[in-house]
Amino acid sequence: MYDVRLQPLDERWLDDVAELVADPQVRRFTRIPEPPPQDFARSWIDKYSEGRRDGTCEGFAVVDGDGRFVGLALAPTIDRRAHELELGYIVVSGARGRGIATEILRLLTDWAFHAIHAERAFLIIDVENRASQRVAERCGYQHEGDMRSIHVKDGRRSDAGLWSRLPTDP
Repeated sequence: MYDVRLQPLDERWLDDVAELVADPQVRRFTRIPEPPPQDFARSWIDKYSEGRRDGTCEGFAVVDGDGRFVGLALAPTIDRRAHELELGYIVVSGARGRGIATEILRLLTDWAFHAIHAERAFLIIDVENRASQRVAERCGYQHEGDMRSIHVKDGRRSDAGLWSRLPTDP
């Protein structure tokens, strides 16, 4: 288990988010536009700041025990009426493969069930992103099925798996 903490995503993380957005591996498996607009990192942070205020989404910078930025923990959509939300996580390249994504998703899921009182949390994972699928499995998410041709990026359509977890799941 790694010592990581969630901190509200705001302007102080702008350079870190910009670097993360520039990572081709991040762009490959996320809905970040290809190529990202020049001001994408700032607009992304602004979107999550506004969502924090109106309750529609939430973003966290993830820092390690030394306070270094190691990724993002996101709730891109929060449906308070349905008590469900989408979650997502991104890890910087230098921190991948060490279990940090699993710890991020554990913290984010705990936040969803306790702070938001969600009755369902779900992930949308590109079918080719095997590493992220393993993270979901380790965190108790169930694969509900694949959504065909759900995402369009750079003129290509791709499939994504739908994964979910309920607060009553083990």
